[in-house]
Amino acid sequence: MTYVPSSTYRIQVQPAFDLDAAAGLVPYLERLGVGAVYTSPLLAAAPGSTHGYDVVDPTTANPELGGEQARQRLVKAAREHGLGFVLDLVPNHMSVEVPSANPWWWDVLTHGRESRYADHFDIDWSRGPILLPILGDEGELELRDGRLAYYDHEFPIAPGTESGSAAEVHERQHYRLVHWRRGNAELGYRRFFDITSLAAVRVEDPQVFSDTHAEVLRWVRAGEVDGLRIDHPDGLADPGGYFARLRENADCWLVVEKILAAGEELPASWPVHGTTGYDTLRQVGGVFVDPAGEEPLTELAATPAFHVEERRSRRLITERSLVAEMRRIAALAPGVPAEAVAELMVAFPVYRSYLPEGLASWRAAVETARASRPDLAEAIDTIDRTVRAEPRGELATRIQQTSGMVVAKGDEDTAFYRFPRLTALNEVGGAPDRFGVTPEEFHAGAAAREAAWAAGMTALSTHDTKRSEDVRARIAVLSELPHEFAGLARRWSARRGIGEPTLELLAWQSLLGTWPVTPERLAAYLDKAAKESKVRTSWVDHDEEFEAAVNAWPAAVLGDAELAAEVEAFVDRIKGPGWSNALGQKLLQLAGPGVPDVYQGTELFDLSLVDPDNRRPVDFAARGELLDRLEQGWLPEVDDTGAAKLHVVRTTLRLRRERPELFTGYRPLYADGPAARHALAFHRDGVAAVATRLPVGLARTGWQDTVLALPPGTWTDRLTDRPVPPVVPLAELLDRYPVALLVRENR
Repeated sequence: MTYVPSSTYRIQVQPAFDLDAAAGLVPYLERLGVGAVYTSPLLAAAPGSTHGYDVVDPTTANPELGGEQARQRLVKAAREHGLGFVLDLVPNHMSVEVPSANPWWWDVLTHGRESRYADHFDIDWSRGPILLPILGDEGELELRDGRLAYYDHEFPIAPGTESGSAAEVHERQHYRLVHWRRGNAELGYRRFFDITSLAAVRVEDPQVFSDTHAEVLRWVRAGEVDGLRIDHPDGLADPGGYFARLRENADCWLVVEKILAAGEELPASWPVHGTTGYDTLRQVGGVFVDPAGEEPLTELAATPAFHVEERRSRRLITERSLVAEMRRIAALAPGVPAEAVAELMVAFPVYRSYLPEGLASWRAAVETARASRPDLAEAIDTIDRTVRAEPRGELATRIQQTSGMVVAKGDEDTAFYRFPRLTALNEVGGAPDRFGVTPEEFHAGAAAREAAWAAGMTALSTHDTKRSEDVRARIAVLSELPHEFAGLARRWSARRGIGEPTLELLAWQSLLGTWPVTPERLAAYLDKAAKESKVRTSWVDHDEEFEAAVNAWPAAVLGDAELAAEVEAFVDRIKGPGWSNALGQKLLQLAGPGVPDVYQGTELFDLSLVDPDNRRPVDFAARGELLDRLEQGWLPEVDDTGAAKLHVVRTTLRLRRERPELFTGYRPLYADGPAARHALAFHRDGVAAVATRLPVGLARTGWQDTVLALPPGTWTDRLTDRPVPPVVPLAELLDRYPVALLVRENR
């Protein structure tokens, strides 16, 4: 039987927190109740990499993290403490930012089409020399130590082409160094999204698969890796075929970083255990949003409907960032203009259709594109006929590999920053157009997960989330106070505005969600948000005056004593309900169907924003001290220390690990009484979870005589060690914590 962990704990291994540091953390994780250590990628990465997704050599453990011996020490530590080991794996691309660091890419640049690695990368060799868009407006090429150099960039020289000036040598190479602005329109190799420094590899080729996976599969066969998290499957030519080959070579737990649209399912043919949990994140977080806040917050944001902004943002991506990809696809269908390809990309209802399984999604995209651009209908029909006739042909494959790029860059990295109605909903895998999730939808999703994907991962925070689970939990409170927040936001903006309304509203929510936050952290986040939204500035075309204003805004707001006092007073008003939401969503995730992941540090309240903010150092010593007290029977208050969250995490994880038989099945439980809508509860096979929702509204009335009936048996709340009657008044059950974890001691 394939190993499935009781839970995972994600560690971002980096030079500042290397493999030996991770090994030193293992005893703490065992005490916390974790089932498996789960690390970011460990293969050799670009120099100084802090995340590991920029692999340069898949044949060796990253020497900057301690190398092979340190990796073995981490595995040994996990084994000695009874923990599994799960590894993040990147099959889609490799880093080429520093060519000399990547021996395969260096060989391709040196020998061109004759390189033994020429077919390892997804290069369009019909385009001639490989374009490398790194040149700026100044500086010249030079010859340096037998290499071609431009500032600190160095490139190989093909044998026999060394004579002459730098410009003459350059003209003889298998690559061409061009201005950086030419990359988005003229690049001749597939990349990861619009990042030219990450070149895609052809892992669908058996030899490439073998070369890129041999080392990690050696670790799996040696019993040193129990599970793999597969990054970005949507970029692969044939994800289903890839997973089948991987499964043949790795009998271990497999989860995939697949973002599912609301209502979408993983392809049934994939031999995997499930996703990495963004679908769960949407459902769990959304059930704490008050639908009554939709109208006033929509009025406050004053933006177009999300589907309008979404289409506009996707089109922007096809016209600016991914022009080269649109042209490469169009070239496969003679007579079809690139804009017809782009229109199809914009129209996708999901990230990617997996033909022939995903034919319904494909047809929906075709119909939407035709209706949107009747002038391109003939060209769209040509693409449609070709794709359906050859669903595994190159045209179909390229379109499928690219649609996810357009959707991800258009939605998550553009539209989500332009639609600040309630930013708690603007999360990876989220649906900002849906104002929250009903309890009925939550229960249906959990039951479906238990039935079909019980071994899939669930998550609330990841290295890719736009804001941490606890920031979202606090921002969700605004849906219960929409008029009050709207009035404050308008007054604050009149006093200290940024000059771009959507960024302004996002900024106030970010400030409230992360308070207390330093001006430096908030400024760095808003700089990224402004560039991602692409309204007044962008990563490519800078408005330096506007960027300077954005950078100065946090310090100006926090330095305005009267305004800062108002902000702090409102934070004090929403902080308590935010803690309630945070504990509620954490319990629902940890006790619910699936394998729960805890992102590093989030066992306490964590108010992080998008990367790199969420890769800041974690104070594990402080967490260890709090854990010491919990182990001695301490019942902490719900306060800024976050100890109450640690209590919930530790209690639930330890119970999952020690008594896994309790965590099977799924059945909703419904409260009865005037405040019933404020309780969300479910029962599994001997354990029940109860969470408070919409706490601001609840505070106005209290639980009154609302009760919850439990299945037959003798029940104990593990968070308070108190016995619980079969019909329990919620005012008694939730008098100390807004959540309860109930265990049936006998049947």
